[in-house]
Amino acid sequence: MPRLLQAPNLVMATLWVDWLRAEGIGASVQREFLGSASGELPPDQCLPEVWIDDASQETRAHELLHLLRHVPQRRWQCACGERITGGFEQCWNCGAMIRRP
Repeated sequence: MPRLLQAPNLVMATLWVDWLRAEGIGASVQREFLGSASGELPPDQCLPEVWIDDASQETRAHELLHLLRHVPQRRWQCACGERITGGFEQCWNCGAMIRRP
């Protein structure tokens, strides 16, 4: 069971594990309850970690997490006139989806 990485918080660790599981990689969050021990233990020892079940999937897991952590940023103009910046594919003003060529 190799450790992939340490997450900055439990929300991110859970998101990353859910993403890996959706892609068919068995993964789990470790140290999820150690946040309350911060102060008694060094803070870097209390951060949640993402672990996978099968070491043979480690390369693929790293690739998937890289994609998730580096979402392409876009800038596009919606038909309603709203300018959208970031990884969003839907307008927050009118709800329209991005138009693909």
